Amino acid sequence: MVEQWIDDVKKNSDFRELGMILIHNGVVRSTSKDGKSVKGMHLSYNKEKLNMLTNEFRKKDGIVAIKAWINEGLLKVGDDIMYVLVAGRLRKYVLPALEEFVSRIKKEIVSEEEFS
Repeated sequence: MVEQWIDDVKKNSDFRELGMILIHNGVVRSTSKDGKSVKGMHLSYNKEKLNMLTNEFRKKDGIVAIKAWINEGLLKVGDDIMYVLVAGRLRKYVLPALEEFVSRIKKEIVSEEEFS
């Protein structure tokens, strides 16, 4: 999937505007944020809100492309939670956009329940 995203961005971008592609791959950890052991998580997300957020970030200065895939259902330790791609002109645009986009997905889009 990620390789296809990168190929698509390169094929469909103006290289005067594309200088960086960043990928985020979130993975289920074996411990929760507070250090407790977990065996996995149940994850769901709001597709409509994700589409709206993606469209919002596409309009940011210096951003050429943005893509996100979120895994749904019962996930075990080591499973992929999400892939995010942010492509743009320069680091000063792409790095903060990736960080903000992932943070907002986690805060506004996904619902998760960890289990032990």
